[in-house]
Amino acid sequence: MKSAPHLFAEDRPEFERVLDEVLRTADRRPDLKGIGERLTAEQLRAMALSASAAITACAAAEYQDYVVARTRLREPTAPLPMPGAPEDDGDHDHSAGFTGAVLDASGAGLVPMLAVLAPVLAGTAAIIFLLVGYVLHVLDPAPSIAQPMITAGWFFAALTAAGILLAAVGLLITALRNGSSAIRGEALAEQLEEVDRARQAWRQALLE
Repeated sequence: MKSAPHLFAEDRPEFERVLDEVLRTADRRPDLKGIGERLTAEQLRAMALSASAAITACAAAEYQDYVVARTRLREPTAPLPMPGAPEDDGDHDHSAGFTGAVLDASGAGLVPMLAVLAPVLAGTAAIIFLLVGYVLHVLDPAPSIAQPMITAGWFFAALTAAGILLAAVGLLITALRNGSSAIRGEALAEQLEEVDRARQAWRQALLE
């Protein structure tokens, strides 16, 4: 037997690393004084691997806490797996999700650009039409095109105001989304810390 049978495959190398750490530092612990006088480190390692089921059973509670915390981090809505259950081979088609993400990213960049350009262009057109229109309007007699240009100028001015309003709403929505992202980021950091604490507790239980 070369590994603990009821551990997930991804955790078996960790079990062996803890075992190697124990063998490497055994001479520094008073309670293990004299270790290696009758058996070599290789023999002790082989015996520990053969008894891995019994060893890991002594740290079963800490391991279960670690698995629960890690599963909650990876798949918040998925049912919690149990040690020994078949593992996902990860062979899934992610092309649809990738394409959607690319389209979302493109749309996310286009909308803010239009929100900025639209008021600028409309405001520029409003200034030009109003300026030229009122200049022509003071002439005597006023050209027939003066009033339509003034009307067009006020139309573009209204578009500018609407564009500014929409941009303000867009900024507010972005700020709210960023706030939600920050909250999710804090929650993720807490989950990562929880997983790390559970992992360290399991390692310590294995080491003892």
